[in-house]
Amino acid sequence: MHTLPANTVLSSLLGTLQHLSYDEAARRARRIRLVLTDNDGVLTDTGVYYGADGELVKRYSIRDGMGMERLGLLGIETGIITGEQSPNLERRAEKLKLKHLYLGVRDKIATLSHIRNETGLSTEEIAYIGDDVNDIGIMDVIGERGFTAAPADAMPQIHDLAQYVCHWRGGNGAFRDFAEAIITLRQTST
Repeated sequence: MHTLPANTVLSSLLGTLQHLSYDEAARRARRIRLVLTDNDGVLTDTGVYYGADGELVKRYSIRDGMGMERLGLLGIETGIITGEQSPNLERRAEKLKLKHLYLGVRDKIATLSHIRNETGLSTEEIAYIGDDVNDIGIMDVIGERGFTAAPADAMPQIHDLAQYVCHWRGGNGAFRDFAEAIITLRQTST
């Protein structure tokens, strides 16, 4: 694997790094073994079409799926934690071959604890991208030693909390942006 000088890495990041130095962000990115994401507002654009039988369609970005695939090539797994019970998301996770899918979650911190027990990973080996107030707790926990991000159109409280603010909006490549930031930062020479 080749390493890139920090100034090359900085120019290739789409979003904005905050609360961390570039060296610290690169150090954290190199430790990541699992990237967790919220669904609605990160993988979707927060829109949903309803019919008489309930939820019909949610739109997902193919670019985000490619981001998950690219992370997988580096041995980094991906998972989704959401408060929703969505058959559409189950189909999407199936297609992406995700082994970490948590639906109907009301307590994301408890789910994180379950994931850590299940995988043996520490919080410094986990990254998380979220967009709304229900992500604050998990982002606080992961942000202490791991790596956190927010889509460009996340709620202001999440923007303020995130260590990386994506250039792209939720459902329009935000996850891919974060994935590429992790990949690029891992290549930074120290």
